[in-house]
Amino acid sequence: MTAIKHALQRDIFTPNDERLLSIVNVCKAGKKKRNCFLCATVTTERPVQVNVVKVKKSDKGDFYKRQTAWALRDLAVVDAKDAVKDNPEFDLHFDKVYKWVASSTVEKNTFISCIWKLNQRYLRKKIDFINVSSQLLEESVPSGENQSVAGGDEEAVDEYQELNAREEQDIEIMMEGCEYAISNAEAFAEKLSRELQVLDGANIQSIMASEKQVNILMKLLDEALKEVDQIELKLSSYEEMLQSVKEQMDQISESNHLIHLSNTNNVKLLSEIEFLVNHMDLAKGHIKALQEGDLTSSRGIEACTNAADALLQCMNVALRPGHDMLHAVKQQQQRFSDLREQFARRLASHLNSVFVQQGHDQSSTLAQHSVELTLPNHHPFHRDLLRYAKLMEWLKNTDYGKYEGLTKNYMDYLSRLYEREIKDFFEVAKIKMTGTTREGKKFATLPRKESAVKQETESLHGSSGKLTGSTSSLNKLSVQSSGNRRSQSSSLLDMGNMSASDLDVADRTKFDKIFEQVLSELEPLCLAEQDFISKFFKLQQHQSISGTASEVEEMDGGVLVRSYTSGVPQTISSEKDMIRQMMTKIFRCIEPELNNLIALGDKIDSFNSLYMLVKMSHHVWTAQNVDPASFLSTTLGNVLVTVKRNFDKCISNQMKQMDEVKISKKSKVGILPFVAEFEEFAALAESIFKNAERRGDLDKAYIKLIRAVFVSVEKVANESQKTPRDVVMMENFHHIFATLSRLKISCLEAEKKEAKQKYTDHLQSYVIYSLGQPLEKLNHFFEGVEARVAQGVREEEVSYQLAFNKQELRKVIKEYPGKEVKKGLDNLYKKVDKHLCEEENLLQVVWHSMQDEFIRQYKHFEGLIARCYPGSGITMEFTIQDILDYCSSIAQSH
Repeated sequence: MTAIKHALQRDIFTPNDERLLSIVNVCKAGKKKRNCFLCATVTTERPVQVNVVKVKKSDKGDFYKRQTAWALRDLAVVDAKDAVKDNPEFDLHFDKVYKWVASSTVEKNTFISCIWKLNQRYLRKKIDFINVSSQLLEESVPSGENQSVAGGDEEAVDEYQELNAREEQDIEIMMEGCEYAISNAEAFAEKLSRELQVLDGANIQSIMASEKQVNILMKLLDEALKEVDQIELKLSSYEEMLQSVKEQMDQISESNHLIHLSNTNNVKLLSEIEFLVNHMDLAKGHIKALQEGDLTSSRGIEACTNAADALLQCMNVALRPGHDMLHAVKQQQQRFSDLREQFARRLASHLNSVFVQQGHDQSSTLAQHSVELTLPNHHPFHRDLLRYAKLMEWLKNTDYGKYEGLTKNYMDYLSRLYEREIKDFFEVAKIKMTGTTREGKKFATLPRKESAVKQETESLHGSSGKLTGSTSSLNKLSVQSSGNRRSQSSSLLDMGNMSASDLDVADRTKFDKIFEQVLSELEPLCLAEQDFISKFFKLQQHQSISGTASEVEEMDGGVLVRSYTSGVPQTISSEKDMIRQMMTKIFRCIEPELNNLIALGDKIDSFNSLYMLVKMSHHVWTAQNVDPASFLSTTLGNVLVTVKRNFDKCISNQMKQMDEVKISKKSKVGILPFVAEFEEFAALAESIFKNAERRGDLDKAYIKLIRAVFVSVEKVANESQKTPRDVVMMENFHHIFATLSRLKISCLEAEKKEAKQKYTDHLQSYVIYSLGQPLEKLNHFFEGVEARVAQGVREEEVSYQLAFNKQELRKVIKEYPGKEVKKGLDNLYKKVDKHLCEEENLLQVVWHSMQDEFIRQYKHFEGLIARCYPGSGITMEFTIQDILDYCSSIAQSH
């Protein structure tokens, strides 16, 4: 360590005119151990500056470099961590806390001791040494002794002190005056000793010469002491004189203190009285408004509202400690409670009467809305009641019991009123849907003749559960109780295109408009009522309502806070839920009535479920965009589930009809009824779902229906006896392909391609089956030729076979002259004409395919003759042109 200390002194501190007094090897606590040195240094020039320097070994070599320096005067605390046990850790508090771990406890203690001594000698400031052993710290001594001790300590601490430049110069001058100083040190020392004795003698003589001046100084001091004694005597006399004055001043001071205390108490008392008077005094006008205010006029309602707010402020004033013990305060609070109870009772009674009167007034206006499909407007009633909104908020905050009672009464009265209005509204909608009218009768009598209306509606439905239309052209069309508008396939065939008639389209359009009008009337009615409930009952803020006692007192920062919130229940989780509960009770009849209307529409025509699905989906989507959790959104969502079930039921019934279809064994099949029905359904659905939001349900239904159609077509084709299977498959899949191509339904692209493939395959199969082998003997002959070639006989050597020589070939060809071929083709045309139906118009397509197949066989025979009988000159007795002429003339003749 000594070598390191000398190296640091030489390399770092000597160039900066500093002396190194103490050093300790440390590393930072808690981090990766990288050693450095903390050095305690002083400057050689005055004024002396004391520093703590951090020296670190350079990364590029073995030399040391100065990294950080702190002035000792900035050091606040030295913490040795433990004064009893050996602990190498210690902290130095400069601008921040620096935590160090010394290489040894001895080095740490030596360094801390040096810091303490430097502080005592140079700084004289208060540095806190905590957790440091008392043995390391020297006791405080007088300044002179302290300097000598500190100097001795410094010499003890400083093992090596380098001479400064001035000391070196003086020694050099002294040694130059004595040439033998270096060669004879003892003689040099004796000379210095003699010179020192001479100096000491000179000093003693100087002191003895100054004895006279000392005597003069002592005389002056004696005179000064006499003057001091005289002054002390005068001061004692003055003190006796002032003693009585002091007692009088003490009495005056005590009296002034009592006067000041009395004034302070009076000011505080006045402040408390002013506080109570200003905050707990209710104006006479407010009291009169609360007791006798007019709750029917706008001016009276405003006066009552202001008075109620003022009363609430007086009741909720934050009383200071001790105010509640005053008799006047208690009396005033009781008066306020009585006023609150009286006004709350009067307000609740008035609003209950307003609710009852509204029910009677609205009932009288039902007649004018009964003929038209509209609902009465409640806006005037809402506008009148909204004048009481602030009073309802006051009642909610002060007397929740009466507020809750008003809420229940409002729901009871309005639920009965809305139930009458909505039921009458739906009765009008049902009658308009069924197309019946009651001439000469006023619908205003409907509430008193409700049973008659129900009986009339039931007569429309019929005792067997069927609904019979009033139009004569539809009196043969019965609607089954399951909601199907078609009977079995036989009745469908008799009905023809009646299901797609203009009358059917008009009925469905009429139903669509009525259903849309019903939803359009209900939606604003519900939204307006919900908005009114939110504003009138002050439920628009979506936050939880916590329960409190009727009068709660609590200390808030030393101030007694008294709040009047009477018994709000904790069962309602949020005001939003309360709005939904009120709407559900008020409009409890909407969902059943909508379900009944949907059931009636489904019974009239099962395809009405398509219209209802689109309309309901649109209105649900609109309601959810406004508020997904609202009453309207929830109710319409529930009804939409019912509509979706009816739609699925309609699809299932159509699939069931496909399974149950029966075909006639005596007539040709043609286009199957369920194929035509699918075309009608798809065309209708595409027109309805053109801009619908719920397209996915229809796409799923399309997939189910088209797969069922494919399966049923194949089933009927397999069971057909009169019409060939290929004809049934070809005609129906051609019809399906044409329908899908026309409607361009994106989700059925794969089925469209499949229908086209099935149509093409069965067309080819039917052509080959019907055409058969028109040149049967010739065909058998060439089959034998091909068999010989397959066995290894060369084609040009086939004519040498006995059974297949040229004479046999000419004999077979003569049996098929052009006249016979034309006759066979004519019979084939008549046969195809009997198989195909007129609706699909595929006769020419099939005939053209047969012509091409016959020509293909002809070319095949010509090729075999050319290859197997070369140069024989044998040809058929008719040409390709003859075949074309035969086919053309046969088609034109028929």
